[in-house]
Amino acid sequence: MTAVASVVDGTLLDDIRARMLVPHGGSHADGSDDAVRAAVQASGRVLGSTAMRELARAARAELVGAGPLQPLLDEPAVTDVLVNGPHDVWVDRGNGLERADVDLGTAAEVRALAVRLAALGGRRLDDAAPTVDARLPDGTRLHAVLEPVAQAGAVVSLRVLRPRAFTLDELVTLRTVPPEWTGLLRALVARRANVLVSGGTGSGKTTLLAALLSLVPRDERVVTVEEARETDSHMRLNVAEP
Repeated sequence: MTAVASVVDGTLLDDIRARMLVPHGGSHADGSDDAVRAAVQASGRVLGSTAMRELARAARAELVGAGPLQPLLDEPAVTDVLVNGPHDVWVDRGNGLERADVDLGTAAEVRALAVRLAALGGRRLDDAAPTVDARLPDGTRLHAVLEPVAQAGAVVSLRVLRPRAFTLDELVTLRTVPPEWTGLLRALVARRANVLVSGGTGSGKTTLLAALLSLVPRDERVVTVEEARETDSHMRLNVAEP
């Protein structure tokens, strides 16, 4: 029986990857939990439902996820995961950055992870193109930089896209928006005023914008001139089709 670990044995991973290949396509047929679980089961190298479930989760993280960073991304409270080196990983759970107890091995392994994540987002990351801004299949936003732009080696930033949008009243309850602002914000939306939402990374721009979109009457159309995935996702949640 194969032991379940956070990092899947290389030979077993190759076996699972081969079983997931499309016969004439040469790419993963499906990165879903069911597809990975079926490939793990077909390998015949693990016994027991619990071991099967854990191994399938770890294999999926290595094949179509963020590898050893995936457990952090799966935490409901996590918004950002930052990698400054193989032993320098940070996570934001809403209370500021905290060091994460994650060992990514060597600088070469961090680079390989960054390159694979870029490929998942349909982008290249190599010596000729040492920076990347991409979206992973689950919506996670990826920024990565290789040397010599980052002198210490590859660095990675992952921003998690949460499908849930907060209402303006919830933002007031969470003390994200001052109560005295609500009347003004509602009036701006009702009057279709031009509004510029700006701020630094992680300051809550998308969260506020999603709350404002929830105030748009259901019988009105919202047109996005430059589509960003976060904005588009929140509009589908908050605005009904006319």
